[in-house]
Amino acid sequence: MTDKEMKERINRSRELVRWSGEAYESDQTLKRPQPPLVKAAMSSEAISLPKNFDDLPMKNDFVRILYDRRSNRVFTGESMDLLTVSFLLWAQQGIRGIRGNNYATLRTVPSAGSRHPFECYPLVLHVDGLKPGLYHYLPMEHKLELLREIDPEDEALKEQVVQSVSRQKWVLKANVIFYYSIVPYRGEWRYAFNAHRVMMIDAGHVTQNLYLACSALNLGTCAIAAMDSDQASELFSLDGEEEYIFYCSPVGTVSAENEDKEQEFYAFLKKS
Repeated sequence: MTDKEMKERINRSRELVRWSGEAYESDQTLKRPQPPLVKAAMSSEAISLPKNFDDLPMKNDFVRILYDRRSNRVFTGESMDLLTVSFLLWAQQGIRGIRGNNYATLRTVPSAGSRHPFECYPLVLHVDGLKPGLYHYLPMEHKLELLREIDPEDEALKEQVVQSVSRQKWVLKANVIFYYSIVPYRGEWRYAFNAHRVMMIDAGHVTQNLYLACSALNLGTCAIAAMDSDQASELFSLDGEEEYIFYCSPVGTVSAENEDKEQEFYAFLKKS
């Protein structure tokens, strides 16, 4: 890519975050049918998730939770239970109610126009009470549906996972990797060409809630945007056009004893 081509692409990307104020008519304004609030179930095997979150060993000092929020890339491999995964899913995508006649979902995170254009696909590697596998979260029912069982030690699978996150092999030590897809038309129906700007803002709301939930439970996560969307979408058999993976967050158990290993990820700063 030439310098000129790079500059042109940068300028186009800058336009993405600029709200022009230009008048337009969206499909909502034109009274075209609203897209579904959530994706329909993809399999017949769904697991009801527990919601007795008060039983979790959670910090209740919000200032401490904010102070301790950080990115972690070194995981201990200790066990994680089903209740913990249930809470992490609810914290980032849980539904608290429905607005109007199925007009919008009210969730634990904000979203422009309450469109909530994301789906969550956990890749479960090591969670007590769950088979290792590819899953899809059903927020309306607070259930996980199993799409496909996996062998966490399968080399072909590990290669596909690593490829999906731009060769970041540390993700394989996580207990669970939350992959996020975007269903663009959920936002486009209301905001047309301005939808993509606000949907990217919304993505930060989702992962920040996950970060805070992990901080409260002394777990580690690190949101990853350096992704091969095609590889990740293929992993979950998504069409790559009307729905595709664009973001993910591995979560695992952590220990202060691994601080030196964490700092190795920032060794390049000492050389600059």
